Amino acid sequence: MAERSKPEPGHQTTDTDSMEKRPDSKPVSTPPGDDNTLVSDADVDVEAYAAEEQETTGTDPNVVDWDGPDDPENPMNWSVKKKWLNIAVLSILTFVTPLGSSMFAPGVPAIMNEFNETSATTATFLVSIYILGFAFGPLAIAPLSEIYGRRPLYFWGNIFFVIFTVCTALSKNIGMFMAFRLLMGLSGAVPVTIGSGSIADVMPVEKRGRAMSAWAMGPLLGPCIGPIAGGYLIEAAGWRWVYWLIAIMGGFCIPVSLIWLRESFAPVLMEQKTRRLRKETGNPDLYSKLSARAPPKEEFRLAIVRPLKLLLLTPIVTLMSLYVAIVYGILYLLITTFSFVYAGQYGFSEGNIGLTFLPAGLGMLIGVIVFGALSDKIVKHNKEKGNTHKPEIRITPVLTIPSGTALPVGLFLYGWTTEYTVHWIVPMIGVLIFSTGLMGVMFSVQNYLLDTYPRYAASCTAAISLLRSLLGALLPLGGLEMYNALGFGWGNSLLGFISLALIPIPLAFFMFGERIRGKFNPKL
Repeated sequence: MAERSKPEPGHQTTDTDSMEKRPDSKPVSTPPGDDNTLVSDADVDVEAYAAEEQETTGTDPNVVDWDGPDDPENPMNWSVKKKWLNIAVLSILTFVTPLGSSMFAPGVPAIMNEFNETSATTATFLVSIYILGFAFGPLAIAPLSEIYGRRPLYFWGNIFFVIFTVCTALSKNIGMFMAFRLLMGLSGAVPVTIGSGSIADVMPVEKRGRAMSAWAMGPLLGPCIGPIAGGYLIEAAGWRWVYWLIAIMGGFCIPVSLIWLRESFAPVLMEQKTRRLRKETGNPDLYSKLSARAPPKEEFRLAIVRPLKLLLLTPIVTLMSLYVAIVYGILYLLITTFSFVYAGQYGFSEGNIGLTFLPAGLGMLIGVIVFGALSDKIVKHNKEKGNTHKPEIRITPVLTIPSGTALPVGLFLYGWTTEYTVHWIVPMIGVLIFSTGLMGVMFSVQNYLLDTYPRYAASCTAAISLLRSLLGALLPLGGLEMYNALGFGWGNSLLGFISLALIPIPLAFFMFGERIRGKFNPKL
């Protein structure tokens, strides 16, 4: 007999109750959300929905549902240990792949010399081509994860990442090197793209801040810590050993993910349960409550355009992604100047240049811890007061004004102290301030979009990643010419004024976001 337990009265519907539907089944309804489920169409008739649910699932014996509100198969009901073990594995995966973006940066001069290249644009593109993979990879990764689940993407993405890393280490010319770095970026984008979706699968809204903090340390600290180790490794053993080390670390993650990483996407788990029950009961008419009537090809067609729909048709995703993209591009532009500033103006050696990335990493660490804890505290306090949770609480001025203001302050300090060659510790403090603010901005925006579109968390991340990574890859190409024309003082001041002008964006959505969500609600 099909299992079709209904939540008991008063039971809160989790995010998993409103996830995407699966193929090969009859049409079913998805809940509009409550304290733990936040969707863009807030003005839903709850009574009408409840009546519809009673009609569609309460009388159909072929519907397969969770075994009540406490079903241990439901990812929201996993034990605390199991949830955090999953997040820990995700954090490891998400730490390794971003290392490829900048760990070899101190060795760019050696690579250019070995392959007989002299173009400054080529030197910059060696770093940024990896980020192009992070830009376009998510457009396929996100929809695939919403059809086939998270775990297969993590596993196979890591395998291909290791293969392409080995190929990069064996490169014989500059073309081969850049081609495999691009492929590294495409495959390495998997954990960065769907990690936030995996967290939304298992964590209630009031605990996502801490979980996101733990996961975010990997993709944010990796590009900053990597060059520190990379500088000394390149100095001692050559640039190829950077890629051998990354391949070894990625190879270690393959058995780790195979053993401990579990599928968390509710529609996939429910479909697996449905297939098992069909086999056990001999009833071919059983179908998942979270399934869809669209055939697989149609479902993939809808899923593949979803990130672009979110990016182009929803002002919330468009403007927030633009904000993150600009500040992220500025970060990568700053990173490309470190070698010139600290080697040329302060006389740092090739190995010691790697240490100049440490302030950025420390700033990000501070930002993750402070804004992650503060975000959860604000959400919890709001719920304790009896208020209905709204996504806009994630971008309250308490979070966005300090973080947004830190960006121009850090840029002004870095720019003018390097312009006049003030002691190297002062521009490093500027980078630390900028990085702390950057984390506050990115953290607030990502949590806001995650709460706004929980069913499509991976697609939201893909939309953000597209703009963010494009600017991260392309801005440094023209940025060095800007510094040549304006100098470090006015060049960074220009970036500071731009970041200052962006502060009103989250404030506008804090005040009018609910109204905008109701007006712009495309079919996803």
